Amino acid sequence: MKRLSIKDIAKTASVSNSTVSRALRNSPLVNRETGELIRKLAEEAGYRSAAARSLVTRRTDTIGVVVTNISDPFVAGVVGGIEDAAEERGYSVFLANSNAEPAREMRVVRSFEERRVDGIIVTSSRVGALHVPMLTQMEVPLVLLNNQHPSEAAHSVMIDNEGGSYAAAMHLARLGHRRIGYIGDRNGHQSDAERRGGYERALAEMGIAYDAALVVKGDGKPEGAREALGQLLQLEAPPTAVFCYNDMSALGAMHEARARGLLVPEDLSLVGFDDLYISQYLNPPLTTVRQPMGEMGRLATHTLLRLITKEASSQIVKVPGELIVRASTCPPWEKR
Repeated sequence: MKRLSIKDIAKTASVSNSTVSRALRNSPLVNRETGELIRKLAEEAGYRSAAARSLVTRRTDTIGVVVTNISDPFVAGVVGGIEDAAEERGYSVFLANSNAEPAREMRVVRSFEERRVDGIIVTSSRVGALHVPMLTQMEVPLVLLNNQHPSEAAHSVMIDNEGGSYAAAMHLARLGHRRIGYIGDRNGHQSDAERRGGYERALAEMGIAYDAALVVKGDGKPEGAREALGQLLQLEAPPTAVFCYNDMSALGAMHEARARGLLVPEDLSLVGFDDLYISQYLNPPLTTVRQPMGEMGRLATHTLLRLITKEASSQIVKVPGELIVRASTCPPWEKR
């Protein structure tokens, strides 16, 4: 039997095609009685548009994903995991770019809510802690992935920053380094505070005195790291090893070291954080803390789907990092 079209439903209900479309989207422009009649006709007729299916399930089988910058290799890896997990469950993914602007991020999230997506994932959120409770008050389930501001109000999936950086700094200390620098991120992110915390804990456990002069701020990008390493190398007693906030910072530090005639790792050992695809192909290949980007994306999706179906879900899921030792680290000269 032929299924009815919107035109057929409109004729049966004695309304216009546009009224049927609005009713199937639950538009407030259609009065309640007419809307209920149209939705009943659509269900009885087996109408199979996404809008009609959503009338029965109260779902659209769509997920909105807000990213800071789609060109970021980390974001690309995470989104791949989100899409794989969503497709396995029959969900479509809508992607939007916030350009790391909090105001734009909020607008994008609101637009997804208006489009009636079933849930929203926000990656590397730049929205401040004051705004997170506002986001969680929305009717649409929300999961923050690697949120950059502390909050206990939202469900989140994040890397164990402190544990990963602890492993990185311990690696350098066990190689024999005692002047270990840290190039952080000046934007005040939670991840920077946690990675610095792991660095400090490792130094304390190894009996290495903390020196504030060895902690400098980059911007999470190669350019900022080059400037930051320049500051460290101007010290009377410069570091023999540097742990960087992320791989992009380590890339910049590597270039700056070479520009100053230093060899990596012979003169300066470097460690990053992320394990971006390019890290294994640098010269020398970069020692780094691996974030399982695809797995984190899948975990964020699974968490969100449990919220959508009102199943129990952990408030915060922390994923352990893995230290990947490559050729950018070695003992200092006096230990060889």
